[in-house]
Amino acid sequence: MSGWSDDTIWWAVYPLGFLGASTRPADGRRPLEHRLPALEGWLDYLLSIGCNGLALGPIFESVSHGYDTLDHFRVDPRLGDEDDLAHLVAACHERGIRVALDGVFNHVSAAHPALLAALSGGPGSPTADMFHIDWSTNPPTRLNFEGSDDLVRLNHDSPAVRELVTRVMNHWLEFGVDAWRLDAAYAVPPSFWAPVLAEVRASHPRAFVWGEVIHGDYARIVADSTMDSLTEYELWKAIWSSLAAENFYELDWTLARHNGFVEDFVPMTFLGNHDTTRIASRVGDAKAVLAAVVLLTVGGIPSIYYGDEQGFHGVKYDRPWGDDEVRPAMPAGPGELSGLGAGMLRRHQQLISIRRRNPWLVRARTTVTQLANDHLVYEAYDPADAARRLYVSLSVGARAKAHVADAAGGLFAFEG
Repeated sequence: MSGWSDDTIWWAVYPLGFLGASTRPADGRRPLEHRLPALEGWLDYLLSIGCNGLALGPIFESVSHGYDTLDHFRVDPRLGDEDDLAHLVAACHERGIRVALDGVFNHVSAAHPALLAALSGGPGSPTADMFHIDWSTNPPTRLNFEGSDDLVRLNHDSPAVRELVTRVMNHWLEFGVDAWRLDAAYAVPPSFWAPVLAEVRASHPRAFVWGEVIHGDYARIVADSTMDSLTEYELWKAIWSSLAAENFYELDWTLARHNGFVEDFVPMTFLGNHDTTRIASRVGDAKAVLAAVVLLTVGGIPSIYYGDEQGFHGVKYDRPWGDDEVRPAMPAGPGELSGLGAGMLRRHQQLISIRRRNPWLVRARTTVTQLANDHLVYEAYDPADAARRLYVSLSVGARAKAHVADAAGGLFAFEG
């Protein structure tokens, strides 16, 4: 794992939504719109939260929502061009902010040029083996991703796919980015990633790579794929469902599992992302503070999804464009944010400050010392130095309460 990643707290942004671009399909090529420069006005705000990493959602040319890629080597014209991205990356690096890109390498748009060339050229065409295509049907049948006719899966047994993914990752690392998130890594055989990442690291040994993995044998996936980390959905689910149900037993069980993960790798931890209902919508504003307490006092590399630090609400629906609420446009600059989120922002700043003063938390283990349906107390400690400890108390019920202390006394207190 790259040493710098231990000190990184990511602010995750879905650029098309954040910058107000349309995510609906359009007829023909889109006009160039220089939206990316507006993100530069948010970089000092990112730092003010306590974050020092900008994890960008998809920025490559696509048909609609960004995950239906058309060209991995071109910035989406709805966002800008390569010069805009270069300026953003430089502005981040001037401030000590790392930049991650979202690599959509499991599938592409049904309109991707390589797929269209394969379908028109037949099974002997140069790009035919890049996709799973049943040529015995008329018309040929493509293997789509999760039932979507707009997303066509790549064939990860194809040398051409391996070469493409390696080339894309190296291209943008040479461009100046620092890290990659591998979208839908749970759907790609872990054995695919190992040779790809070996080639990438040969040229970019400090690059940090994590995969989107929802479930499975996390430690085995990390070992077989050689990814540095992956998204710990188990902890995400246990945090919100324990708070929503006011039953801390699930979180207690998951924290024990989490200890095991941290022994093998440092998980990417989060409370929300572009695919999930906002934490404040799931559990309410007061309990969302308790969720942030857990996120920022246990082991892992935390990620804050843009707006969660302001207490944004938004529900993900199972319907077309059901993600719109959780991928909102932001105002022109942080000075235009409503003051309603100031309290949540301040609590995030306080908790991240505690984490900054205790950098060992990235590999912390936890021991639960008190457990009831509505009450949980745990100690987070440094396995390399047991004297380094935080004491965390959470209560739900009539009022949500949280308290964080070290040996010298209280560090954070909340009652909602």
